[in-house]
Amino acid sequence: MNSPFRTGARDHSVSRMTTTSAPATETPDTTDTTDTTDTTTAAAFFAARLAFQTDVSDVHAALTSGASTAPGSPGFVLIDSRAGAGWDQARIPGALHLPTADIPERAPALLDPAVPVVTYCWGPGCNGATRAALALSRLGYQAREMLGGIEYWIREGFPVDSAHGPGAIRPADPLTAPAPRGATGDAATCGC
Repeated sequence: MNSPFRTGARDHSVSRMTTTSAPATETPDTTDTTDTTDTTTAAAFFAARLAFQTDVSDVHAALTSGASTAPGSPGFVLIDSRAGAGWDQARIPGALHLPTADIPERAPALLDPAVPVVTYCWGPGCNGATRAALALSRLGYQAREMLGGIEYWIREGFPVDSAHGPGAIRPADPLTAPAPRGATGDAATCGC
């Protein structure tokens, strides 16, 4: 079965990304040995993503469900890995501020290695949460990355705090979250 997607090796180096044209001597890589019909590999890939990533809806549900391993705890520590200005601007209630650069020095005094952590940053265009989860994993913590970051937390209409106190809850962006339904305005679930 032929795949409509390119699966061959690519050069993702910074120098390659900043080059405006390909060298005249470069030829396309046609030595692809990846079997795109290998469903076992695909299943392992997607299972790994689910094991190490979560999304804002799942984090919100865990924070508000009351189901936890300890009273008042969702069973994980939510970490905002952004710098101080981002933390002051808006943050998820209950999150711990631990910028990525501070993780090696501060994490051992702030975190219990037996308690999983979930990291977030600005949003999908920022890999700060990925870098924070990597740093924490290297220190022996069970880390997951919250996809969407504070941007999608806010866009889904979930509450935020700031340096000025609790923030107003904004209506969910109908392009990124299920729109309210019915006379009560209860949020619909995405069904996924």
